[in-house]
Amino acid sequence: MPFTPYHFGPSGFVGLALRKWLDVPVFVLANVVVDLEPLAVILLDLNYPLHGYVHTFLGGTVVALFWGLIAYRGRSILQWLMKLLHVSYETNFCKMLLSAIGGIWFHILLDSFCWEDTRPFWPLNTNPFANVITAETIYLLCTISFIPAVILYIIAVASYKKK
Repeated sequence: MPFTPYHFGPSGFVGLALRKWLDVPVFVLANVVVDLEPLAVILLDLNYPLHGYVHTFLGGTVVALFWGLIAYRGRSILQWLMKLLHVSYETNFCKMLLSAIGGIWFHILLDSFCWEDTRPFWPLNTNPFANVITAETIYLLCTISFIPAVILYIIAVASYKKK
């Protein structure tokens, strides 16, 4: 995805649909964490691939482990955020860690369809997902996925207010 906001629709949809098993804010924010890599490449004019090691399942897993630990340490902030959004929030370390890994892998998978320079299975220098689905189709699916994400959010808020 050229811009991280495209990831909010699908990650919000998946995170909210699976919120019994996933930590929603950790999963959604993991989709943002991955794009710190191309942001740094662009802002710092680095001689480094736009979709480098963080955009691989192996490198992404390392980042996810750090993100999961950071999120766990900051879980009180995430609890406050979810309360502010009126969504019930129960979590634990395992759920947060798996959500971090799942969120980053989900981002990598989506980007792998759009960007030929993504090497999801590094150290293998290949991208079997490139051009399987057009980038335009992925963008459309990401945009459309905002609709069910909003519906699931409304349902989550309604169930929160019943408590």
